[in-house]
Amino acid sequence: MGLIINGGNAKSDAMEAIHAAKKDDFELADQKLKDSDKALIEAHHSQTAMLTSEASGEKMDISLLLVHGQDHLMNAITFRDMAAEVVDVYKKMAGVTVG
Repeated sequence: MGLIINGGNAKSDAMEAIHAAKKDDFELADQKLKDSDKALIEAHHSQTAMLTSEASGEKMDISLLLVHGQDHLMNAITFRDMAAEVVDVYKKMAGVTVG
């Protein structure tokens, strides 16, 4: 469940960053991107725990829930990366120095 919850939170935070940037609230946009990063770290901790268990010889059943969780994580990573680019575009349009 850690993959699903944290992956979903990461994607939501990234979307909120885009919405904030659209309103020229770049401080909130940057905070939401940081929040997204924190959620991704938590999701990675869940994923790493599962990988470590399997590498230690524990049998892991591949379930639809696990596949769904992994899908959430991968989509969240992609969306977060894209959100950062969109926020930068809004910043440039507003005359804010980027990078």
